[in-house]
Amino acid sequence: MRTLLRRSRRAFFALIGSAALALGGAVALPGTAQAANILSNPGFESGLSPWSCTGNLGSAVSSPVHGGSKALAGAVSSSDNAQCSQTVSVQPNTTYNLSGWVRGSYVYLGVDGGASTWTTSPSAYSQLSVSFTTGASQTSATIYVHGWYAQGTYYADDISLDGPGGGGGGSDTQAPTAPTGLTSTGKTSSSVSLKWNASTDNVGVTAYDIYRGSSQVLSVSGTSATVSGLSPSTGYTFTVKARDAAGNTSAASNSVTVTTDAGSGGGTGFKQAAPYLYEGWGDPPNPSTVMSATGIKWFTMAFVLDSGGCTPAWDGSRPLTGGADQTAVNQIRAAGGDIVPSFGGWSGSKLGANCSSAGALAGALQKVIDAYGLKAIDMDIENSDEFENEAVQARILTALKTVKADNPGLRTIVTFGTSTTGPTYYGNRLIEQAQSLGANIDVFTIMPFDFGGGSDMYGNTVNAAEGLKAKLKSTFGWDDATAYAHIGISGMSGLSDQQENTTPAIWSQIRDWANSHHIARLAYWAVNRDRPCAGGGVVSNCSGIDQSNWQFTSITAGFTG
Repeated sequence: MRTLLRRSRRAFFALIGSAALALGGAVALPGTAQAANILSNPGFESGLSPWSCTGNLGSAVSSPVHGGSKALAGAVSSSDNAQCSQTVSVQPNTTYNLSGWVRGSYVYLGVDGGASTWTTSPSAYSQLSVSFTTGASQTSATIYVHGWYAQGTYYADDISLDGPGGGGGGSDTQAPTAPTGLTSTGKTSSSVSLKWNASTDNVGVTAYDIYRGSSQVLSVSGTSATVSGLSPSTGYTFTVKARDAAGNTSAASNSVTVTTDAGSGGGTGFKQAAPYLYEGWGDPPNPSTVMSATGIKWFTMAFVLDSGGCTPAWDGSRPLTGGADQTAVNQIRAAGGDIVPSFGGWSGSKLGANCSSAGALAGALQKVIDAYGLKAIDMDIENSDEFENEAVQARILTALKTVKADNPGLRTIVTFGTSTTGPTYYGNRLIEQAQSLGANIDVFTIMPFDFGGGSDMYGNTVNAAEGLKAKLKSTFGWDDATAYAHIGISGMSGLSDQQENTTPAIWSQIRDWANSHHIARLAYWAVNRDRPCAGGGVVSNCSGIDQSNWQFTSITAGFTG
């Protein structure tokens, strides 16, 4: 909650310096060839192909762009600079001019084994350019762009390599041989891992394109890949084609059909009605009393923060175990319910922002998972330190991917703000990074309040959820039903900070819409406020409107998905 209600929701540079000096001396090469751009798909308007990105960390995004409607986003991690490259045919002893528009912290443009240049331009696109001359017998060149480790997502657009295409001894019309031995090496409810035998080619294979049915879904440089963003209990057929520097494409490999695992309980498997309960604020009620009165079974427990040194604690100050929060958890479980802890929120010292790496953050999350034997965790990603920091977004998503792999059956939720029409720029980036990193997030939960939504809280909530659905479909390739099954809504009881009023009647409408569209999760802030105080304003222990005790919780308990 913002202000009162959102109390809790919402040696490298030395290396860079020396690298800059080294690169600075490499950029001054003579001459410029006057010819058309010989790169394919230079503006990423048709996706990634024929570009190939390390770690599957590249994606074509619709914002921010320099020209056209698409650009490249490279979701760098602490161990991968998300280098995206394309190999083209060139002529020997010829000068070429390479240029491109980039945005981000420490973005590099260059040619393998030759010149490169870099810039830091985190808030706007700037142009990089560099020239190079091919060797006496050189017939191909690999152009690349990449970011720098743990420095956040970079963007690139309108990359141009001006000079003559490969001709004479440099032309090539021979396609690679088809890959053989395609097989699946593993699967989950939302991903399939594949491997195959390498193809051969007269000048060398530069990339392998993975197809799901007739649609290309991935391009890699090696002979293995993991296709993510799939639906549970669904059969998919895959093939692979090899591509060389001249753009010649092989015939398809043998096909392999794989049925993804079922989610827990079948289908997507995750349905959760879990209002927030906060032991550090707003006269926290006895959870067993609320459960008895309403039938609610799950609570989202707020908030796990950093108590220093990437160490988790309730509210950053109360002990992880043995305190009031564990007492509440014990009461909930004794009454037949369970909890999902929420990490982060609007304020306080957050683990995502303060842990030094994705590995350290995963270790902190694991401490909480182990302490309570958790079935699910929620990362409430808000404010400029987490939500509006793309490097921290990537750190959080990578950590969630790690703990999910280490804890079979664990469900992962991310919760973030929204506009009245769907995710904002940073919400879109969060979703795009989740896809690029293969984070396999179970639920993307929006908070449809404090967004200047005016009086129509039902209509604006539905519009925001439909906007999220559209983004999930376009990013992951899901159909409507699958996208809805990955959506959560976390609303507000009564008055918000911006005086938006979600009445019990409106919340019932939202609950009924959520059920009819079979979304995954329904929550609201907070059980602490689920008490009447008509005319009471925006306060911590009541809703500011006329209602009955625990009315919002009772409505939420009717969510079945």
